[in-house]
Amino acid sequence: MAWFYLLVAGILEVVWAYAMKKSAGFTILTPSIVTIVAMIGSFALLAIAMRSLPLGTAYTIWTGIGAVGAFVLGIAFLGEAVTPLRIIAAILIISGIIAMKLGSGH
Repeated sequence: MAWFYLLVAGILEVVWAYAMKKSAGFTILTPSIVTIVAMIGSFALLAIAMRSLPLGTAYTIWTGIGAVGAFVLGIAFLGEAVTPLRIIAAILIISGIIAMKLGSGH
């Protein structure tokens, strides 16, 4: 279950990052509330996952899911640039996530 909690925590990290962007610096109520609720959920699930997963593995995968997810949402919904270097960077992050998972022994 730890891996499932970690995956959901990572997805919630993407949610709060996107909602924070949409909150315009916490000046719009609904996305501000979504940001705070998603942050609390993300941190809580990360903490639960860390009960049985190593710190380095859990934190790296959590931030990686958040980084790549935010990258994809930024392109898909915010019109952010798709450049070869940004795509290579995302591929490297995904490679790191896979390597961290495979090397965790869990």
